Amino acid sequence: MNQKNLLEVDWSQIPAPTDDGGAVHLKGMMLPAISLRATDDNSVDLSALPGRTVVFAYPRTGEPGKIGLVDDWDMIPGARGCTPQTCAFRDLFADLKAAGASQVYGLSTQSNAYQTEMASRLHLPFPVLSDEKLALTRALNLPTMEVAGLTLIKRLALIIDDARITHVFYPVFPPDRNAGDVLDWLKANPAKTPAKT
Repeated sequence: MNQKNLLEVDWSQIPAPTDDGGAVHLKGMMLPAISLRATDDNSVDLSALPGRTVVFAYPRTGEPGKIGLVDDWDMIPGARGCTPQTCAFRDLFADLKAAGASQVYGLSTQSNAYQTEMASRLHLPFPVLSDEKLALTRALNLPTMEVAGLTLIKRLALIIDDARITHVFYPVFPPDRNAGDVLDWLKANPAKTPAKT
């Protein structure tokens, strides 16, 4: 199946993911010291970042006009919508920063080269992290799906405060609303500022 338009999706025709409990253990976890390659050519260790970090994860973005990973991709609950999710975070990036996000990252198990092309094509103002070797995915036991022999991260978003996961959005549906939901949460739950000495 050709993916002609990655952004225009009738969500009523797409099966919604159910909460399988795959992310219930994440809230309160400390992030392990693992460096991931980013689309801005830096290595990023999320556990070393001060302040509030937003990380949204997704299975994999497609390429316009290219064949989908599998013919029934759209019918896999939670698979379709990676580009709309990513573009929503792009469009709300300034608002997310204004609401207290020190940094925003995308995350998938796709290669850095693939992600770099996508980040350039979609004009992303934030880096996307590649967990191609599944180091972070396995260390955090992130919820995953197996498709066409690949291990893909199920769609979720994490709020991380000084290396500790303080909130988890999972499951995420529809994907294009995730950034708005994260923004609403940030506004309602301002980051605690360290006491001045």
